Amino acid sequence: MTALSADKLTVRRGGATLLDGLSLSLGPTGSVAVIGPNGAGKSTLLKVLAGIESPTSGRILLGDRDLATLSHATRAHSIGFVPQHFDPHWDLSVAELVQLGAERGERVPQSAVDATIASFELEGLGARRWSTLSGGERARVLLATVLVVDPPVLLADEPAASLDIRHRLDVIQALAARGRERLSVVVVHDLDLAFASFDRVVLIDRGKVVADAAAADLIDDPRLDAAFGVRFERLKVDDGWLLRARRT
Repeated sequence: MTALSADKLTVRRGGATLLDGLSLSLGPTGSVAVIGPNGAGKSTLLKVLAGIESPTSGRILLGDRDLATLSHATRAHSIGFVPQHFDPHWDLSVAELVQLGAERGERVPQSAVDATIASFELEGLGARRWSTLSGGERARVLLATVLVVDPPVLLADEPAASLDIRHRLDVIQALAARGRERLSVVVVHDLDLAFASFDRVVLIDRGKVVADAAAADLIDDPRLDAAFGVRFERLKVDDGWLLRARRT
């Protein structure tokens, strides 16, 4: 079982502070939505947690090991990262991309590859090249490429942003459900989906964690309104809450 934690992360780029002494502790399992306004540092946080970018100061622990000391292979086996934007160097087919993803793991059986392709409804796209895919198709292929090895830790940066409504619901709910057995950390733009689907919500603003709580507890927190610069009207519905923003 693998836990992931950030200890006093600071990231400075070109004179701007993107993360400002941020600390966060994530258990070996759990569904965690990361929310916040544009420019809050959400994407930077996930890249640093994945080891793709290095912090200016602070460290990441994967279990009890410093992430910076681990090999690229160990990171790839342990952490699956779904970026917000992805363009492969070569115009590979869907089947080739998913197979490359499977090669990050150890002896991923063909049955697991086939099951992953089916779960993202990609059966008819195997021969299609990346350049011919729509935005929604690309998002589903990227998720399949990362999840085919079933990594202990999943970090996904707005993975459903380009999907239609049905696929958006399916993907977000599936990633949240992974939290029952794995750690699933997802940057979510849609606040209603974040609070309805995930057990824990982390609110980031100006490079800091300003609130971190169970979704049911954070929904009424005034720090939510302050971070987004609006006044939220909370609407109770059968399966949770809906948020409607009003200008302050």
